[in-house]
Amino acid sequence: MGQERWTEVDEFITRALVPDDAELSAALRANAEAGLPQHDVSPAQGKLLHLLVRLQGARRILEIGTLGGYSTIWLAKALPPSGRLTSLELDAGRAAIARANIRRAGLEGVVEVRVGPALETLQTLKAEGVPSFDLVFIDADKPNNPRYLEWAVALTHPGSIIIGDNVVRDGAVSELSNADPNVVGVRQFLEDIGRHPRLSATAIQTVGIKGYDGFVLALVLPP
Repeated sequence: MGQERWTEVDEFITRALVPDDAELSAALRANAEAGLPQHDVSPAQGKLLHLLVRLQGARRILEIGTLGGYSTIWLAKALPPSGRLTSLELDAGRAAIARANIRRAGLEGVVEVRVGPALETLQTLKAEGVPSFDLVFIDADKPNNPRYLEWAVALTHPGSIIIGDNVVRDGAVSELSNADPNVVGVRQFLEDIGRHPRLSATAIQTVGIKGYDGFVLALVLPP
């Protein structure tokens, strides 16, 4: 059993549980036409993010890593009318594609895409005194994941949820001799979460159209 079967099952799950959404499909097409890397979450994973927002009752979301805005749209569609989502993207060209996708989805009044190095933008958000976030989705450059985690904790409150994507790396996360910066960053990210006194977390391994990977889910605890 391998990638072909994982893809078949994922496609069945999507047909059975994830209804077609014209705006999300249009975003994927636009991303492909623009030549963006195919790093978007799968439809089933997008639906999971959507459900987590609704289960959390989140009103304020921070997303670190916008790409073309596919996961952004999934998250934003789960917000109540008064909800807001701030998404951080390094590349101005990708941000422009994401904004067009978000506008097509009718979410331009809900989502703000900020352009620049995320670590700088996170510092700016803190300096601006923005209200704390109910949910943070981390899906950007993996070597900086440990630093993103520090900011995620600083910008949330007890009861908030922090989600990190791509934390299994085809199983490479368990290879302690693996010096790939992406693997090293993810490994430290998980270890830092496990040691953090204000976080309670678990990670789930997944297979599907995105291959063998997984995500980490952390609950922010009181000080």
